[in-house]
Amino acid sequence: MSDADVIIIGSGMGGATLAAQLAPTGRRILILEKGERLKPSPADRDAEAIFGKAHFRPKEEWLDGEGRPFNPGNYYNVGGNSKFYGAVLLRYRREDFSSQRHMGGTTPGWPIAYEGLEPWYQEAEQLFEVRGVLGEDPTEPPHSGTYDHRPVPDEPVIADLRRRLSTVGLHPASLPLGVDIDQWLKHGRTTWDAYPDTCGGKKDAETVSLARALRHPNVTLATGCEVIRLLPGEDGQISGVEVQNRGETKLLSAPLVVLSAGAVKSAAILLSSVDERHPEGLANRSDQVGRNFMNHNCSAVLALHPFRRNPSVYQKTLLVNDFYLTGGPNGEPLGNIQLLGKITGPILAASSPLPRPLAHWIADRSLDLYAMSEDLPNPESRVQVRNGRIVLDWKRSNWEAHLALVAKLKALLRKAGYPVVLARPFDRRTPSHQCGTARMGADPMTSVVDSFGRCHDHRNLFIVDASILPTSAAVNPALTIAALALRSGRHIIETEFSQ
Repeated sequence: MSDADVIIIGSGMGGATLAAQLAPTGRRILILEKGERLKPSPADRDAEAIFGKAHFRPKEEWLDGEGRPFNPGNYYNVGGNSKFYGAVLLRYRREDFSSQRHMGGTTPGWPIAYEGLEPWYQEAEQLFEVRGVLGEDPTEPPHSGTYDHRPVPDEPVIADLRRRLSTVGLHPASLPLGVDIDQWLKHGRTTWDAYPDTCGGKKDAETVSLARALRHPNVTLATGCEVIRLLPGEDGQISGVEVQNRGETKLLSAPLVVLSAGAVKSAAILLSSVDERHPEGLANRSDQVGRNFMNHNCSAVLALHPFRRNPSVYQKTLLVNDFYLTGGPNGEPLGNIQLLGKITGPILAASSPLPRPLAHWIADRSLDLYAMSEDLPNPESRVQVRNGRIVLDWKRSNWEAHLALVAKLKALLRKAGYPVVLARPFDRRTPSHQCGTARMGADPMTSVVDSFGRCHDHRNLFIVDASILPTSAAVNPALTIAALALRSGRHIIETEFSQ
């Protein structure tokens, strides 16, 4: 007898949201999570513990493309990386689903159009109680509904920034967020960006999707379960899931298996699942598993006036998309600009070589922005497994566009009244917004899954995390992952559970 009707590997944004969609069917659903639930602790709002001492980061090392070890920003806990996310729940723009010419090359487009995902975006926004407003962002794609909740309000200094950005010709818009600001601030007056959610203030995968799924008695969450590999049967179906649970190796089975461990780990699991018939791993007839790894090109941009302090607590309420679809020398897209959570002295001191007193002086006066540009798919940018170790060889692309975006932002901030503007790119080894390692497509020879996340090579295996994104776009991927999971869930119900 099988251990469940569906085994879902990973409780992050994709896996938990799929479980929520499938739960009402009554089918037995087993969610396997490597980590445990985050529990409230004094470190939750301690910037020195989080950013200086890396309290919550796993004790794990991957190798970069040169074979050098590094500690990745990849969290293992119930809710996945969404427990630490900035709670930005933005739709991809309509144009992101088509082939686009960038300064660094041309994107391939998606096998589905924006209109095919729009109803699921709408459902995901309602599920995650997104705070937002329509009509401010000129790149906003068509919505079939409105936001049910008003935007998180600007703090006074941010309201002034919004006004200043408008005076220099930009169109600042409210950032769609999954945050209950009152609940969050009740447990500590800090930003939520990169802080763990142990108070239920964020609308993350655990507090929303998983909580909804676990209301149903047919859904079970098993923590401390690390999936080592998948086992294929003679018929090409996935017949087993090998798990290590507290020192014990187990073999689990289900008619349907869903992989949702994140773009790096999902690829690593497939590549580790080798046998005589699959020497390159599972779902890899196309030789695309692990390839096309994309990260966003990101920089922190700090704008300050030496005589103006910024007492904001959270500040992450604005975006600017004026350069999202154009702005390059020949009209190419440059990317998205949004506010970071407020950078404090301990955060800046931990992430820069600045002396601590200077870091505190700058942080007290800075407005902190996040410039984000699209990374383009490249088959040589990839995840591999060598001698049981993950190798992440990210080959950054489209960097010229990112430099152009940062230059435009710096010039406009100075024009808006901030005479000192500093910029620093994010560490290239850290998998921020990782995606693309098992991309979707119609052709089994050039893609890993179809548009519903079903693997071309194994009919009972689905992937519902950011692995399947054909392009990274230039916005946070969380809402798109959730929307795709809801769409895949409906497809599974209609094709697998109706029989």
